[in-house]
Amino acid sequence: MRYLPLTEDDRRQMLAAIGVDSIDALFRDVPPDALLSRPVDLPCHADEITVERAFRDYAAENVSPASVPSFLGAGAYRHHVPAAVDHLIQRGEFLTAYTPYQPEIAQGTLQYLYEFQTQVALITGMEVANASLYDGATACAEAMAMACRLTKRKRVLLSGGLHPHWRATAETYARFLAIDAVAQPPSWAGDERPEDRLDTDTACVIVQNPDVFGRVHNYRGLAEACRAKGALLVIAVAEVVSLGALTSPGDMGADIVAAEGQSIGNAPSFGGPTVGLLAARERFLRQMPGRLVGETVDQDGRRGFVLTLSTREQHIRREKATSNICTNSGLCALAFTIHLTMLGETGFTRLAAVNHARACALADRLASVSGAELLNETFFNEFTVRLSRPADEVVEHLAKRGVLGGVPLTRLLPAWREASPLLILAATELTTDAEINALATALTEVLR
Repeated sequence: MRYLPLTEDDRRQMLAAIGVDSIDALFRDVPPDALLSRPVDLPCHADEITVERAFRDYAAENVSPASVPSFLGAGAYRHHVPAAVDHLIQRGEFLTAYTPYQPEIAQGTLQYLYEFQTQVALITGMEVANASLYDGATACAEAMAMACRLTKRKRVLLSGGLHPHWRATAETYARFLAIDAVAQPPSWAGDERPEDRLDTDTACVIVQNPDVFGRVHNYRGLAEACRAKGALLVIAVAEVVSLGALTSPGDMGADIVAAEGQSIGNAPSFGGPTVGLLAARERFLRQMPGRLVGETVDQDGRRGFVLTLSTREQHIRREKATSNICTNSGLCALAFTIHLTMLGETGFTRLAAVNHARACALADRLASVSGAELLNETFFNEFTVRLSRPADEVVEHLAKRGVLGGVPLTRLLPAWREASPLLILAATELTTDAEINALATALTEVLR
């Protein structure tokens, strides 16, 4: 059998070898009331063709953004991934979804992680970057923990413009690390001034650019205020393509940058897997989580790569570990590296310019839709509109018309009363004029 390779005789021999007479005996330490008295409610086994057909039917219930006009964003973005990326990530010297446990013999893996670090440092405007994390949300939480270790403080300010999922992840980490995470409420009034909340107990301020509403910020003043109080500034970036057009976090004065790299080389795939980016000032190197790959030469003078920093608990004493990260999204990092290498600096900035232009075209077209008001004064490729009806109802009607019309803010901030009519819309280089017109037409009908 393909999936059940052991025979009954195999099982009897294994049980005899470990000294028990039945499989049930293996679970004798489990309380009886915790054991199931009947099989779980799942279909019985079936032949492979039947299973494949069943899962094709399940998959058909999803509406793929690739098959209809899609304006989904809010942390996961659909961009074009060149066919060469999928081809090259399958090369044997590079292909791995996991981390190099015997790094010196995995030179291909170390090479691309070295290139990955270099690219991340360049686009974020920072001095060092690590060899990838799970995703943007956990990278943000790791940046928070790193800031607390560096400052030896336990109070953290979370911006109201930080993606709610990232904020929730940071708050979860904070709860178990005895960190006081103070989240500011979301606001459209422009009155969020974290610099006024800084004190000598503040480890860091975490902000996002562009923020969850799509607004673009200049955090230079906040960076200066943080330095004056001995706090660190963490800038989070959910749409990494924006770094091709906006002032880099490093140039704004960020101490640590946490970002989501999914937009480069990785399709949204209904939510993952994705790849976390983390970069910092070189003086903070020793407190970075994860790994750092360095370049060296061997005894014959040949170029080679090594793990120069590995701070996870499996490599050093557990109490000395800065993180318990157990993988590095290696395959996603490889796709990121190949795609960004193919783009180059010129291609990356051009891609960002096209994204912004597409969002401008979308905003201009929606200006003619009665009942839809653009709220952003600034944006990159994503913005928020206020509708004359609850946004969650509107997107359901749009979906019935074959348009994935954005993300209602209530899905991200269900407790925020002002969120009901707010809709987040994103446009990328894949957004066509025909798709923009389809959205505007459908939205006009729904809001009529």
